[in-house]
Amino acid sequence: MPSPEEASTSAANPPSFKSIGLIDPLLEAVEQLGYKTPTDIQAEALPHALEGRDIIGVASTGSGKTAAFALPIIQALWNDPKGLFACVIAPTRELAYQISQQFEALGSGIGVRCAVIIGGMDVVSQSIALAKKPHIIVATPGRLNYHLENTKGFSLRGLKFFVLDEADRLLDMDFGPDIDKILKVIPKERTTYLFSATMTTKVAKLQRASLQNPVRVEVSSKYSTVSTLLQYYLFMPLSHKEVHLVNLANTLAQNSMMIFTRTVHDAQKLSIILRTLGFPAVPLHGQLSQSQRLGALSKFKSGGRSILVATDVASRGLDIPSVDVVINFDIPTHSKDYIHRVGRTARAGRAGKSITLVTQYDIELIHRIEKVTGKKMDLWPTDKDEIALLRERVEEASRLAVNEMKDQAMSKGGAGGRKRRREDREGGADNRDRDDDVVEAGMPGKKKKGRR
Repeated sequence: MPSPEEASTSAANPPSFKSIGLIDPLLEAVEQLGYKTPTDIQAEALPHALEGRDIIGVASTGSGKTAAFALPIIQALWNDPKGLFACVIAPTRELAYQISQQFEALGSGIGVRCAVIIGGMDVVSQSIALAKKPHIIVATPGRLNYHLENTKGFSLRGLKFFVLDEADRLLDMDFGPDIDKILKVIPKERTTYLFSATMTTKVAKLQRASLQNPVRVEVSSKYSTVSTLLQYYLFMPLSHKEVHLVNLANTLAQNSMMIFTRTVHDAQKLSIILRTLGFPAVPLHGQLSQSQRLGALSKFKSGGRSILVATDVASRGLDIPSVDVVINFDIPTHSKDYIHRVGRTARAGRAGKSITLVTQYDIELIHRIEKVTGKKMDLWPTDKDEIALLRERVEEASRLAVNEMKDQAMSKGGAGGRKRRREDREGGADNRDRDDDVVEAGMPGKKKKGRR
């Protein structure tokens, strides 16, 4: 197969959507959504996509890549509106919903119909949605495979477009075997778009297997943080992390903030501790039901809750317009995950802060992150007297949180356990969103499986 063509990024005088060749209904849609000019990835990818070429797009979260693949698909659908037209694969349920919403918004003028096929939702209602012949399916891989194998009359044989979004994360989450199954049942004569934040060896292998003579468009060649982001660290013993976090929440009470943890257990526990102490916190992680996850995200985006305590399920892809502060309760093992987390703030030219809690076991990780970003973090100032005053209250709130989580675990037994087992059978591994294999915070070298 010929190697991908390289397409350079033009920094000055970006073209207009009209000069790129979008049809009038799409020009009206982008204007209504407030898109003034194409972003870098859109300016580079759209001309080739509108010519019918396969695309490899290397671009970070927040670069406008959803519209870069949605607009040419909708324009092709306008010219040939026949049945199931495109399938988009996404790594998480929330991102799948977000992609579907953008398709429907951009395609509102021509009546684009989407179906979201993800784990954690009723398979019967999904089968009914598929029977209604949507134009676009946005899916997580495991649940899509379930329907391909079990839903009578459903297939992807007539598919014209196939999109892999956040391909590096799809492969990091071990969706490779599911994607291989899907590639075997879709037409060889199709247009394929592959978008990824990085070009890992796994992504390059997937590209060779799924694309034909693609154009490569790259607008972010290395990891970096934006200049408007102020990055801080806070050093404390491991046993003092919770009280330092509560002190930060108190100090920054007027700001919207996202707190990232490595495990589901910590996300749930910290949200209970914060609520017990009067802070408006809500958790977001892979063990919540889909309605709970969407509800938490909606409350945070609308301002109903100013603190979102989340695992890395919220670090990429989600469109959360305004976050003032990102706090890393646990340092991510991989530097690229740090970049994605802190990228939740200081977006679209706005200022923002990130504060990372560092214990005696995290020194190597923090140095690695500083080396990758090329920036030294500043020390966040703390008042030892304030910490001492808070400590007893935080320890009591922590004990209450542990007891509440034990009660919740007991109440979820019986029928709840049977329901979860049934969902796992029906939806495959998508019900876990591949949030399973993580390293528990603590001593380096000690690995423990936990659910983020």
